[in-house]
Amino acid sequence: MDSVDHKVGHEEAVFSLTEALVIHAPHDLRLEPAPQSPPGPDEVRVDMAWGGICGSDLHYFAHGGVGASVLHAPMVLGHEVSGTIGAMGRNVKGFVPGEAVAIHPARPCGHCPECMRGQRNLCRDMRFLGSAARDPHTDGGFRRTMTVRATQLHHLPPGLDLRRACLAEPLSVALHAIARAGDVRGRDVMVQGAGPIGLLLVAGLAHHGAGRVVTTDLEDFPLRCAGRLGANACHNTRHVAVEEEFDIVFEATGVPAALPTAIARTRRGGVLVQVGMFPPGDVAVPVAQIISRELDYRGTFRFDTEFDAALALLAEHPEIADILVSQQFPLRDFATAFALAPDRRQATKVLLSLRDQEIS
Repeated sequence: MDSVDHKVGHEEAVFSLTEALVIHAPHDLRLEPAPQSPPGPDEVRVDMAWGGICGSDLHYFAHGGVGASVLHAPMVLGHEVSGTIGAMGRNVKGFVPGEAVAIHPARPCGHCPECMRGQRNLCRDMRFLGSAARDPHTDGGFRRTMTVRATQLHHLPPGLDLRRACLAEPLSVALHAIARAGDVRGRDVMVQGAGPIGLLLVAGLAHHGAGRVVTTDLEDFPLRCAGRLGANACHNTRHVAVEEEFDIVFEATGVPAALPTAIARTRRGGVLVQVGMFPPGDVAVPVAQIISRELDYRGTFRFDTEFDAALALLAEHPEIADILVSQQFPLRDFATAFALAPDRRQATKVLLSLRDQEIS
């Protein structure tokens, strides 16, 4: 597992153990002791509080990888996390022990061409919590305590609690996707797919003043949540086909077979934002439709500075988190949580409570 060696004077830093949720292989997820490094000069030890199970966590569990990020060694999962400050390195300013924080999971290199032009979410040498994109892998936050750079910590706005704050990460993904679409005010918008990101797109679009938001999915349960989050119309496309066209379409299913429908539902000269991540391999795309109808097909990947905006929106509208979260479990019940989380007939966002005593 990815760790950082620290020196205290000329002596090796003493590593403690913490309990962590470690993926070893597909369907091999274990709660086990993991090394816990003390904070270096610019680092903070965080006593973890809450973590949200993401689609990528489920992919690692089911398939041992996400796209090109394939598991080669055991790795701690989790990147939607919050906690309180336990200990700080000597150079850390602006935080105090016991303070509640949300953790930005991305640590860009800061000097690649993308970072230099302000597109840090596209960093070529990104370290992202709970990701197998690098070797050694970057451990995530489903653990009792963890050490991170102080630059990854964000203060919580007044009134925002730790449970809701762990949703800043997926909400940031949605806000970045909305920014990629351009000005949505007064526009007719379709969100294709009412998974957690699709639902947060609905909430973000309502907040940004979209004129009308239509949501589609194959299950009724998430569509009911979409209505509560601000969708003007919700359609189960198992039973009802949506025939109209929209100014902006967000394709949030990540299912290749859904792409032609998203293209067809985008009006001439409209914008189609690809939010869902397609599996590896070739995807059939009706390119002639994109060309002849002059569609603007835009990708979106992760997020960057939207994190603070997401925290502010959760503080202003705590009902977003309350509607999105369908179940929560203690970390020791991870098996039940991971079995339930993919079931879209009854689950939207499943949380893990990470509070417990550190292993001595």
